[in-house]
Amino acid sequence: MLATPEFWVLVSFILFVALIVYLKAPAQITGALDKRADRIRNELDEARRLREEAQSLLAEYQRKRRDAEKEAAEIVSNAKAEADRMKTEARQQMEEMVARRERMAEMKIAQAEEQAIADVRAAAADAAVAAASRILQDKVSGQTADGLIDQSITQVKARLQ
Repeated sequence: MLATPEFWVLVSFILFVALIVYLKAPAQITGALDKRADRIRNELDEARRLREEAQSLLAEYQRKRRDAEKEAAEIVSNAKAEADRMKTEARQQMEEMVARRERMAEMKIAQAEEQAIADVRAAAADAAVAAASRILQDKVSGQTADGLIDQSITQVKARLQ
C-alpha cells in the first residue's frame, strides 16, 4: 500500500488540504471574495447614485431649457407687440404731420391769394388814380384841378383799404 501511487496521491492531497486549513486559506478566499463583493456593491451603489444625480441634472436642464424657451417666446411676443405699437404710433404721427403740412400749405395759399388780390387792387387803384389824374389834368387846370386831384386820390385810397 505504501508503494502504490494512489496512496501517495491520497497522502499529498490530505497534506495539501491540511496546509490550506492551517494557513486559513478558505477564510482568506472568503474574505477576499467578500471584499470583492463589497467593492462591487459599493461601485453599484455609486453608479446608482451617479445615475440618479445625472437624471436630476438632466431634469433640471430640461426645466431650464423649457423656461428659456418660454422666456424667448415672451420676448418675441413682446417685441412683436412693441413693433406693432410703434408702427401704429408712426403711422398716426405721419398722418398728423401730413395734416399739419396740408393745413400750412392751405394757409400759405390763402395768404398768397389775399396778397395777390391786395396787389391787384393796389395796381388797379394806382392805374385808376393815374388815369383820373391824366384826365383831370387834360380837362381841369389850375388850382381847382390840384384840389380835385388830391381829394380823388384820398377817396380812392380810403375805399381800397
